[in-house]
Amino acid sequence: MDDKEGRTAVEQERNGTGVRSVRRALDILGLLSEDRPVITIRKITEATGLPKTTVLRLIQTLEECDLLVPDPNGYTAGPGLWRWAYLTRSQWEIPRETRKVMRELADELGETVNLFVAHGTQRVCVAHEESTHPLRHVVDVGDEQPLWAGASSKILLRDASEAQLRRIAVASPQGEAHTDRLREWVAEAARHGYAVSSSEWDEGLTAVAVPVTGRSGAVIASLSLSGPSQRFPYEAIERFATALGEAARLISDQGFSHPLSPGF
Repeated sequence: MDDKEGRTAVEQERNGTGVRSVRRALDILGLLSEDRPVITIRKITEATGLPKTTVLRLIQTLEECDLLVPDPNGYTAGPGLWRWAYLTRSQWEIPRETRKVMRELADELGETVNLFVAHGTQRVCVAHEESTHPLRHVVDVGDEQPLWAGASSKILLRDASEAQLRRIAVASPQGEAHTDRLREWVAEAARHGYAVSSSEWDEGLTAVAVPVTGRSGAVIASLSLSGPSQRFPYEAIERFATALGEAARLISDQGFSHPLSPGF
């Protein structure tokens, strides 16, 4: 099982979190993706570690709820998921004015523009406009990345408490010892008004991020520019940050908000 499929139901049960049958059903649905719209019983049993009899019972329940439907090659998403997806899209969809600002920025600077919000110990991409370069950084809407690294994380953690910083640090490879580094990163980003990262999360990737603020002045999102490090020379960083800052102010003035904001 690859990293995107997450932990198996068996591993989650050991942690004693959630309702077992619900987690098992969500594990199965979580195997569906744009790259894999159809799943087989064999794949489900391999990925979840569940007995085939248990998998068959769960599939039957998911079919009864219209969350899975049979396909000639296995099972695929049912109309029940479409209803949920439609509801989620109506709640999460980014305003047209915000998308326009992001598209213009991507065209002007030639790199991918992302909008992230904080959620627990993760940051979630809620909008993106891709670079026109063949070699570019791609983050899909809904993708989650850890808050313990990356330019956007340094922006989103500006208003985090010490307890929140420690909780995020514990999730990092360095553990709680990473708290001091997080604190330093956040303070530096606050001083400069922008944050930079290079190969902190994705090897060979550089990103520049600035805050999007709400009416109270609190950070509710980060607007970032990202791409291959060779296209982010030191002398271009300040120019990128300036353009990002102007775009972020426009988005803030438009009254941007999101169901996950402010994130803590």
